[in-house]
Amino acid sequence: MTPFNVNRREFVQVSAAGAAAMMLGPHTAQATPGPKALAERPLGKTGHQVRLFSLGGQATIEQPDRLDDSVAIINRAIDLGVNYIDTAAAYGRGISQTYIGEVMATRRNEVFLATKTHNRTRDGSLTLLEDSLKRLQTDHLDLWQLHNITRTEQLDQIFGPGGAIEALTQARDEKIVRFLGITGHYDPAVLMDGLRRFPFDTILMALNAADRHHTPFQDTVLPLANEMGIGVIGMKIPARGRMFRDDGVTSMRDAMHYVLTLPVSTIIIGCDDVVQLEENVRLAQEFSPLPEAEMRRIEALTADYAADAAFFKKTGAGFGR
Repeated sequence: MTPFNVNRREFVQVSAAGAAAMMLGPHTAQATPGPKALAERPLGKTGHQVRLFSLGGQATIEQPDRLDDSVAIINRAIDLGVNYIDTAAAYGRGISQTYIGEVMATRRNEVFLATKTHNRTRDGSLTLLEDSLKRLQTDHLDLWQLHNITRTEQLDQIFGPGGAIEALTQARDEKIVRFLGITGHYDPAVLMDGLRRFPFDTILMALNAADRHHTPFQDTVLPLANEMGIGVIGMKIPARGRMFRDDGVTSMRDAMHYVLTLPVSTIIIGCDDVVQLEENVRLAQEFSPLPEAEMRRIEALTADYAADAAFFKKTGAGFGR
């Protein structure tokens, strides 16, 4: 079994060339319909109508010396209707927030801005919050999240005396942040424990076409979050490229449309460049819910390499592979 060897950028370029060739016929003077607008869904009970595709603050946006490229991606995303941007204090050790802040300086009111704290204490999280606001060039966040919860011991610290939950609630009470969330991709049971300990507004969880083969989130955490009315943001959709195999899932369309068919509010994906961003937005614009049989077909394609496509889970192949 070999990795899928068709570069996504090449696929977009070939598709664009084919579309251009088709338009060179005798009907080129006729008006053609513009792209569909990005559909919206409620982000839980927050009142925010979030677009199906949201921008993640990783990939190029967390890499050193990529300011110009990152600003181009972020501005283009907003231009295309993306209205939710996710980052974290840990992404690139602040680089991601800094790049996003360059755009937020002039376009803050156009997006729902989310970041995270990876510190489990009150004081440490408040220090991170102050730094995050400076880097993001804003005086408030729409969403502040607990980053990458993996173990029960972390929850015990967060919800214990002097724990991070005190920072989150203080910041919300002082109207520095509007909503609070929890995130994770390692152990569904731990995330469910977190949801039961505190009335979070959102959850960012791993959801992709290989999910059901290894400690699934969609059969455990997702129904609980839906029952509680929590806004669900899906991540790990392409699994850093490990989703794609020449004898498995071969298209970003299948990867994205599979997760968007689930009861989620939006999905976040980090992008390498503007071309990749535009492809993802186009796929979100073209989305229609998949029939049950198609969902099962896509799932089955990942069975032989599910551990690799779920490398970030406790039962996955691991980050080192």
